[in-house]
Amino acid sequence: MKARDATAAFDQLRLLGAATIHEALGRIGAVDPAIKPLDPRTCLVGPAFTVDTAPADNLAVQQAVTLAQPGDVLVIDAKGYLDAGLWGDVLTHYAQRAGIAGIVVDGAVRDSTEIVQLGFPVFTRGICIKGTDKHNPGRINVPLMFAGTPVSPGDIILGDCDGIMVVPAAELDRAVALGERRAAKENHMREQITAGARLIDLLGLPDRRPAR
Repeated sequence: MKARDATAAFDQLRLLGAATIHEALGRIGAVDPAIKPLDPRTCLVGPAFTVDTAPADNLAVQQAVTLAQPGDVLVIDAKGYLDAGLWGDVLTHYAQRAGIAGIVVDGAVRDSTEIVQLGFPVFTRGICIKGTDKHNPGRINVPLMFAGTPVSPGDIILGDCDGIMVVPAAELDRAVALGERRAAKENHMREQITAGARLIDLLGLPDRRPAR
């Protein structure tokens, strides 16, 4: 896919939202809902640049942030470890300068107030003031099982206040098309509700009236 086409597709994913795309693709790709945005107004879309790091060690993160391309989303697997913040405001400043779209961390971050003020999208399992070591090289840009969800380099990360999902790279065009179809269907349903239709009728659900 050409860069211009990918940008248009990412914009449409952002507009449709994670929940709609998740449902449209058959409820695949959802990431553990315990991983949440620092700022609920955050929306994040971009190709995954994966980082497999040891708990309480961010050497691999320091390396990855210098190698990722503009628009990439760092997907950092810290194995859910919450007793060290492996990302902070200095890394955020560097990532913004490099054009990185945002990060998703199965672990903890710190300097959360500054990160939110900078407007940098961060999705994380937790916040911790403790620092990290820089000894373990980890692995960069390799397939991950991220918080129970498979992520390969180049897969599309879509995150907003509802959560995060992974769109396989080969499914990007299909995700947009199915998402648009679902959004149109839901808009039509809202119009029918406004006109007086019953939701259970629209959904084809059983009409179970309460006993009198």
